[in-house]
Amino acid sequence: MIQSGSLHTSTCRERDRQTETEQDATLQSPLSLVCAVGSQDTVLSDNDIKTHLIPFLESLGPREDVLILPPDYTRLPSQAGKITRFIAEYYNFIDDDEADDKSEPERKKARTTKSSSKPNITILPALGTHAPMTETQIRSMFGDELADKKDPCSPFVVHDWRNHVVTIGHAPANMVSAATNGMVKQQWPAQLNKLVWEKRHYNPQQQPHKSLILSIGQVVPHEVMGMANFNKNLFVGVGGVEAINLSHFIGAVYGMEKMMGKSSNPLRSILNYASEKYLEKELDLWYILTVMGTNKESGDVEMKGFYIGNDIECYTLACELSLQINFTLLDRPLQKVVVYLDEHEFHSTWLGNKAIYRTRMAIADGGELIVLAPGVSQFGEDAEIDKLIREYGYAGTPKVLEAMKGSPELEKNLSAVAHLIHGSSEGRFSVTYCPGHLTKNEIEGVGFKYCDLKDMTRRYDPTHLTDGWNRVNMDDESGATEDIFYISNPALGLWALRSRFEGTDNCNDCKDAAETDPIPTFSVQHAADGSGGVGGWVHPPSVDK
Repeated sequence: MIQSGSLHTSTCRERDRQTETEQDATLQSPLSLVCAVGSQDTVLSDNDIKTHLIPFLESLGPREDVLILPPDYTRLPSQAGKITRFIAEYYNFIDDDEADDKSEPERKKARTTKSSSKPNITILPALGTHAPMTETQIRSMFGDELADKKDPCSPFVVHDWRNHVVTIGHAPANMVSAATNGMVKQQWPAQLNKLVWEKRHYNPQQQPHKSLILSIGQVVPHEVMGMANFNKNLFVGVGGVEAINLSHFIGAVYGMEKMMGKSSNPLRSILNYASEKYLEKELDLWYILTVMGTNKESGDVEMKGFYIGNDIECYTLACELSLQINFTLLDRPLQKVVVYLDEHEFHSTWLGNKAIYRTRMAIADGGELIVLAPGVSQFGEDAEIDKLIREYGYAGTPKVLEAMKGSPELEKNLSAVAHLIHGSSEGRFSVTYCPGHLTKNEIEGVGFKYCDLKDMTRRYDPTHLTDGWNRVNMDDESGATEDIFYISNPALGLWALRSRFEGTDNCNDCKDAAETDPIPTFSVQHAADGSGGVGGWVHPPSVDK
């Protein structure tokens, strides 16, 4: 049930006040902003979601072909899997998995809220650079009905970011140059999975209606895009290697601290340009966006906002709520942070380094970040990226950019360059990884400090810690205690010092707040003992910044 305190009132309610004539017109041409509901106090149930989702699908009329673009398992808390299932049920593609638990009046009502058509449905998870979803992950995220659907074949298609893509146009070089301070002076290629771009064509004699594309995902602060989702789900989630590489590099060069928590930034402007010029003109594309928050008492992840639209307005509104829900401003820097990475969600440092990205603006100079990573077994999400991380390590911006000048491999894999930059503390604080499936030599070889997972889990037991400040006993006989800041899932938020963002409009002012309170990048960076000599830092170096 929707609880009180609505920040955004749903435009579906506005539609209820229309005349019958106006309603008929709406069914032919849905509003660009169909639904916007949510607040810090809102908790949306499954019925609440369906209350807004089903009328939207009804307004689109019958369809013969539907393509759904949900995120992958790394975005499990988004509830995109559940929403995908609701869409499939509405279009008679699968049965309602709760039908047996309903009374006859409830089943009759459910039948009347289903589509009159039975379209073909294809599900293309927006993997981006990530590894393909496993059968177990698909079943866990999307449910048994969709996982078992095999007639005539599975609806799930694997996105191949290196091969199965097409360039549909370009953003001008001057936009890229402005975003990278002149470091890159080339056009940005707008690339999409071929299957997506093919949906702009249809034969009315064989398929009376244009193919429908539904992009589903969670809006949350993001290290590359400022705020996740919207057209990122297209141009990165189902985009190509050239576009992803350059977009990640643009974000890294522009500066992570300038990007995170801001929906308006130079990289997003590039994607918006391509979206308006190509996607909105060619595709019947709709965005279904969620904002998720954590219940402070139970620790459960809850849906706080739900948005549907076909242009930037629904994304902008979702960003406003996400900044209130997912952005934690702190009054003092954190000396010791412990981050837990769920073993089912985080199996690589490519994913797990969100522990670094999302906390770096809150950690004190000389502070310590401890990452409990029971599922981490590799560095990159594919073999090529994994090899580059092992070779160059998280060495900090100066060393990585210098290495790129003499490495054709790095120049061809700019997303790896960006990742190596993002994954370094830039000499400000130490990073200690406690992986479940990587050795001490492997961790120290890429520049992090290493500690045994079992030893550190005994000291910092996730089952006994709560998000935020905790006082824990130190592992010695003195009975001494220490204060730590604990984060159970770094993917759900962003943490920063309040002073870095005072005077900005919800951290969304493109005027860089970091200009007045910069996070330093040290030109000379000294490695910690036992770090492998590249990127794990004990203390910031005592040199001029």
